[in-house]
Amino acid sequence: MTLISEAREVLTREAKAIRKLAGRLDREFERVVKAILKCQGKVIVTGMGKSGLVGRKIAASLASTGTPSFFVHPAEALHGDLGMITNKDIVIAISNSGETEEVIKSLPIIKKIGAKVVAFVGRVDSTLAKESDFVLSIGEEKEADPFNLVPTVTAVVTLALGDALTIALLKKRDFKQGDFAFLHPGGRAGRMLMIVRDLMHSQEENPTILQNKFVKDALFIITSKHLGAVSVIDKQGEIVGIVTDGDVRRLLEKTQDFLAKLFLTEVKEVMTKSPKCITAEDLASEAVKKMEDNAITVLPVVNKKKQPIAMIHLHDLVKAGFALERKRHLLHPRI
Repeated sequence: MTLISEAREVLTREAKAIRKLAGRLDREFERVVKAILKCQGKVIVTGMGKSGLVGRKIAASLASTGTPSFFVHPAEALHGDLGMITNKDIVIAISNSGETEEVIKSLPIIKKIGAKVVAFVGRVDSTLAKESDFVLSIGEEKEADPFNLVPTVTAVVTLALGDALTIALLKKRDFKQGDFAFLHPGGRAGRMLMIVRDLMHSQEENPTILQNKFVKDALFIITSKHLGAVSVIDKQGEIVGIVTDGDVRRLLEKTQDFLAKLFLTEVKEVMTKSPKCITAEDLASEAVKKMEDNAITVLPVVNKKKQPIAMIHLHDLVKAGFALERKRHLLHPRI
């Protein structure tokens, strides 16, 4: 066999095992999901070797999607870490053979504590399966190596089972994008789910001005709010335009009579009408795209009544970690 065909054989074998697992799921899986939903404590995952590495990922996935969870190494558990487990917890014990010494030795103490045990196991006639409250079988699968020794197929199937459990719980908890973003404030995932409300300047920080005020008033607000722009509103509070420091600068460049322009020119004469806006619940990434597409650095944030309730600046988005495709806008903004 060629290297490519050998690699494909491994992937095919693992894919088949996952399909078999999908067909094997039954009411026991539902019982586990319901038990975890009722759990007043945490889900504790344990396993040795490769099972332990897979278990760490499962615990991390559960914790990041609304199910409090952490990993306990079974060897460390036998030397004091069993004290992390309470009678309100559920323990997911992972062992393909169901006879892993460190896992089996911890079972009597876990049961004495009063925690429920869910077995992720290959052999349903094993000690682990017999001593557990719930048994989710990954099946007695052959590994991908010639000696049937290296945890490959079984590791992938166990991970897939953990993912299935994670997503089932996520859906039953009605876990939202906002919840995910809240638990992922760092990294790309958090940024992609961050909304405008998380970064906008509202209330006292929100610059607004009536359209019949003068340019000097707009300039004062722009300077005091440090956002480089001010939303222009009518008597009903609806947005009708925007004035930027660039607009003021261009106005003054056209005349030598600076004071007259500042004190006698109304805001509505220099504003940009029908400005680009965004809502507080829009994704922050959409604000970045809209700014880049229109070569601007601020967006008024409006409510359903088209009233500007806040403003968001490109610098706040950059500071939050958003990358720009066209960085020249930072150096040469239209405003």
